[in-house]
Amino acid sequence: MATKALIAFVESVGQRAVSAIRELGYLAALCAESIYWLFMGHRRRQPVRLRAIFKEAVGVGVSAIPIVGLASFATGMMLAIQGIHTLRTFGAEDQVVLGIALSVTREFGPLITGIFVAGRSGSAIAARIGTMQISQEIDALRVIGINPVRYLVAPLMAAMLLTLPALTVMADMLALIGGALYCAGELSLPPAIFFARTFESLLVADVLQGVYKSLIFAVVITLIGAGNGFGVTAGAEGVGRATTRAVVLGSIGIILADMVFTFLTSR
Repeated sequence: MATKALIAFVESVGQRAVSAIRELGYLAALCAESIYWLFMGHRRRQPVRLRAIFKEAVGVGVSAIPIVGLASFATGMMLAIQGIHTLRTFGAEDQVVLGIALSVTREFGPLITGIFVAGRSGSAIAARIGTMQISQEIDALRVIGINPVRYLVAPLMAAMLLTLPALTVMADMLALIGGALYCAGELSLPPAIFFARTFESLLVADVLQGVYKSLIFAVVITLIGAGNGFGVTAGAEGVGRATTRAVVLGSIGIILADMVFTFLTSR
């Protein structure tokens, strides 16, 4: 009996591993096809329209400004609170500016932006494509000679690559403003001096590290959202599962990508 249970467990793990590898392969192919249409579509007389890219950019980027801005401002203030509380133990409260600046630009700015966009836009991408899948609109596109990846995924990919870095830079600034305002009240440190110290301690590479991360997060969010949308097969219930799965996997993918990127750039 124990042997059968062990065999069943091993089979289950193996099937999940094979399924995960198959899904990774599918997402890699989806990424390659999206990039192909972005750069080569005009040669095949099927370009990705700028109008479609800007329309998607408004949906995934501009509309996310309020929630990303609020979360970033609160995160900057939280970092100031925790930083001052921790550094006060060592009598080094004046070093909180450096800690906030590096933490925000290298880590928290892109991470907060990526996770909130994944929750907001990744789910919307999965729901929209999933609804089109079950209503056979995807098949209709193929019948009339329109490639679904070029029409649906490539504009989203371009829009994400344009807007997520911009949102990350905005998140960095708002987080620093939040930290500066708390330090002004708690340490009597004027915001002008806070930002002067911030710009003295930061390097261009620190800001660019967060921007590079946001580009990776943009690809992860788009592929996971679109991949789950194309995989819908079970009607409205399937759309709900795909939406939930897109949010969960998107957030996990962002955290894992952030961990790998940070490890490789910090060695």
